[in-house]
Amino acid sequence: MAAQFGRRLYRGAATTAVAAAAVAALSASQAPGSPLVAADGDHSSAGAATPAEQGGGGGGVSGDSPYYTDLPPLNTPDKPGSSSNLPVTGSAESGIPASVLAAYKKAQETVAGTDAACRLPWQLLAAIGKVESGQARGGRVDAQGTTLTPILGPALDGNGFALIKDTDNGAYDGDRTHDRAVGPMQFIPSTWATWGQDGNGDGRKDPNNVYDAALAAGRYLCAGSRDLSTATDLDRAVLSYNHSDVYLRTVRSWFSYYNRGTHEVPDGTGALPTGPTSRNPGGSPSGGPSTTPSPTPSPSKTPKPGGSKKPTKPSDPSAEPSKPGDLGKPPTHTPTPAPSPSKSVTALQNDGTGTLIATAGDTFDGRVQVRARDGLGAPVAKAKVTFTLSGDTDTVFDGGFTSVTLQTGADGKASSPLLRAGEKTGEFTVRATVEGTSVATSFKATVTARQADAIARTGTTELSAVAGQTFDDITVAATYKGKAAAKVAVTATMITDGLVPVENDKGPYCTNDAGDPVRSIVLTTDADGKLKLPKFYADGPAGTYKLRLTTEGGATTVIKLTVEERTASAAS
Repeated sequence: MAAQFGRRLYRGAATTAVAAAAVAALSASQAPGSPLVAADGDHSSAGAATPAEQGGGGGGVSGDSPYYTDLPPLNTPDKPGSSSNLPVTGSAESGIPASVLAAYKKAQETVAGTDAACRLPWQLLAAIGKVESGQARGGRVDAQGTTLTPILGPALDGNGFALIKDTDNGAYDGDRTHDRAVGPMQFIPSTWATWGQDGNGDGRKDPNNVYDAALAAGRYLCAGSRDLSTATDLDRAVLSYNHSDVYLRTVRSWFSYYNRGTHEVPDGTGALPTGPTSRNPGGSPSGGPSTTPSPTPSPSKTPKPGGSKKPTKPSDPSAEPSKPGDLGKPPTHTPTPAPSPSKSVTALQNDGTGTLIATAGDTFDGRVQVRARDGLGAPVAKAKVTFTLSGDTDTVFDGGFTSVTLQTGADGKASSPLLRAGEKTGEFTVRATVEGTSVATSFKATVTARQADAIARTGTTELSAVAGQTFDDITVAATYKGKAAAKVAVTATMITDGLVPVENDKGPYCTNDAGDPVRSIVLTTDADGKLKLPKFYADGPAGTYKLRLTTEGGATTVIKLTVEERTASAAS
């Protein structure tokens, strides 16, 4: 699947975007014709599959992994346009956990800024998130939006699902034999490699993070020239996610329900699905649809909205399934909490952090990257790493923070947010520590002064004045790499002639803030890179003098100032 986030992707180029093994597994079949595809709307692209559809085959985003088949209740809020403004007393089914809801809305806003013609509605992301993971299992996420425990689909070994051999060496799903769908939006690793996004700005693309996953899902749904405000394109987008008419109907039901209104509930308190999960038990090894379609679940097994029979609820709604990827199956017991992974960390290593240097006011090119390992050298996942800034500069992390705590991924890696330099120059330290341990490592960073590589006078008129009078205004402009150099220090000095000029103690002068005559002064360019020098007074014997301007960064120009002899007429 090619990933180009404009209005168009290159048609027919999808098979070059993913590893050959994954493409072979996912491209065996095309999306089935959906009975829900509307007959109206824009049909100009109906005959051309998008790269997402071409590369997705029967596997779609999740490799035909299971999904929840719960349907929304018949009694909807019935307040179109009121979405998320309903009171918290609304039905449990209409509530979406706060972080999850925020992630969907942020994804809609981000996509609208780069692909407004797609018209991605956050309610569609909410509908898909509902059937894929029960809104991240009721919103069980941390403050950064990362799931507290991994949400993993079953091994995609061709037994009822697509056959997708390992493509990520287990980095995301912990399986080095086959791939598994990962995270609240259930991306398989090979698809995540193409579509993964950094939705929360922490410098990482983590399928377990609901902000990252929601934005990636939004980008994927908007592939090609889709306009999701039309029924045709919306149906095509959903089918590209999972090529199943039952899946489309389920997502469509929740999409309609959330469009009638929803409300925010605290993280971890969302309603968990209680119905069965759908799967394709007769799936072909290639990951395409089976020769015998899966039967629709019987009414006795699928809870119907408004039905008299209530679905059985798990004894502990907050408990996790007994094994990863066992989506939708009520746990039989509450598992014993695993020990904190931080306790097994014995080393925190530099994982590619380069030289950290930036000009005042700029963003650092690199981030601090570390990897947590245990005593055997293996990476440690979900270790809490705190990045802290110390020193005399006013550098901060993106968002204005001086301390940020993040969790390591499955590969043991953690990357700090972007560093933004302030105006104070000098060195500072970024220290990374592992919560609950004494393990730590530090990195030096430097903020250098703003620079200019060119400076020139903006006027061309010769500058001359009679002794005792003032010269016309002198203005200059400084640039760096062809752009205006703002807030750059410029030293203006009257100099002598000769091979090695020194400050001249005769000739024109200006005054400092105290009003004292000086022949050398340090000034600063404005936001446009321009600088108007203070008034220079003609003094000393008649003749031509040199005013040298030198910027931080070494750019230099020399301006001639001519002092004319004072005549009797001028004196009178």
